Amino acid sequence: MTAPAGFNPKAFRDALSTFTTGVTIITTRSGDGEPVGITANSFNSVSLNPPLVLWSLAKSAFSLAAFTENKHWNVHVLSVEQEALSGRFASRGEDKFSGLALDEGINDVPLLPTCTARFQCRTSFMYEGGDHIIFVGEVLGFDKSELPPLAFQSGQYALAARKPREGVRLSLEEPLECSYTEDLLGYLAGRAHYQLVAALQTLLKSHKLDEHAFFVLSVLSIKDKLTLEEINRFVSYTGREANLSLLAFLEKQGYIVAEEIDGQRRFILTAEGREISLEQIALAKAIEEEVTEKLGPGDAQALKILLKRLIKATDPGVPDLWSAPEQPVSTAI
Repeated sequence: MTAPAGFNPKAFRDALSTFTTGVTIITTRSGDGEPVGITANSFNSVSLNPPLVLWSLAKSAFSLAAFTENKHWNVHVLSVEQEALSGRFASRGEDKFSGLALDEGINDVPLLPTCTARFQCRTSFMYEGGDHIIFVGEVLGFDKSELPPLAFQSGQYALAARKPREGVRLSLEEPLECSYTEDLLGYLAGRAHYQLVAALQTLLKSHKLDEHAFFVLSVLSIKDKLTLEEINRFVSYTGREANLSLLAFLEKQGYIVAEEIDGQRRFILTAEGREISLEQIALAKAIEEEVTEKLGPGDAQALKILLKRLIKATDPGVPDLWSAPEQPVSTAI
């Protein structure tokens, strides 16, 4: 069977790539016992009873002999934390298993840990599939975790997020005759923010602080000895700036102290201020864990990635708070 006249293989491949798939690593052992592994997204289910799965391998693949000779192989559905591992097993010319801890399976085929799901299989059938060999395997054992899966779409890694079967109404049953709707990104981001920090606000009030003071203390808990100007570079995205009155209040509360360093007035977090900050951050993390439990770890991870993209797309030039301080360059004379 040959392709029809005028058939464009690249366009065909691009069209196929629009179908979103998971990412797997499939492992076996060669005839001399060496571990073999490849990255593949051709994995699919065949039957529940008996439990059968399939995947395909190019006839030109170096690993073809190992998979055709060894009837046992394992399929690992990768989690979002295993993107680098996917790249490693997709490359050639390196020891792919170097430094990897392996779990013990039902046979001697390498079994990778921390995957979304794993299937330990034995070849039932092999079919010719054009330029590929299709392997159909009986599932001898399997396990799954709650780790969100890694996805692949149009040549790029992606994350899978669950979508409600029906839209969720947040406002009135009948929308108002205006362009402001519940799908407005700014409204959604803003409402989510205020609902997330609602519990934090109670704790802040008990410390006689507001959200803006929390931002300042959080900045100083990560980067200490900052001037007023430097603090404002990190909190300017909130639309409010810290001023000397706010810093004087925090100093009066015993949360910060001011010192003259290199001719500049710099603010330092005290032990009490650090304790207050840690308490606030611990509550914020507890809130996040509660939300993650409701959303599911996959959707929570996808949300974080989308928010990071949103922040990058709208960033007015806020410096990286978590970057390492620059080291002075010394010159030899």
